[in-house]
Amino acid sequence: MSADGNWKITIQSPMGAQEVEASIKTNGDTFTGTTKGRMGEQSVEGKVNGDTLTWSTSISQPMPMTLEFTATVSGDSMSGNVKLGAFGSAPLSGVRV
Repeated sequence: MSADGNWKITIQSPMGAQEVEASIKTNGDTFTGTTKGRMGEQSVEGKVNGDTLTWSTSISQPMPMTLEFTATVSGDSMSGNVKLGAFGSAPLSGVRV
């Protein structure tokens, strides 16, 4: 299943639900795109393995850390989790918009 398109992703973080808009374009076993949320907009790139996407991004607020994402696409939805540095992990869900 292709992950190409625009997504609304919700991360159930310890600080409450965080919503992110993502635009994804796959190319074989990689993808590129952008994310936009409360922390601003940034480019992302990652790996595609079947219907699973993996990528990481660095944030500076509320404190500096690297977030590691794993999301599985099924039709017009995605689910997965985000590793929050030393703070464990949080579930994520998304819908294609």
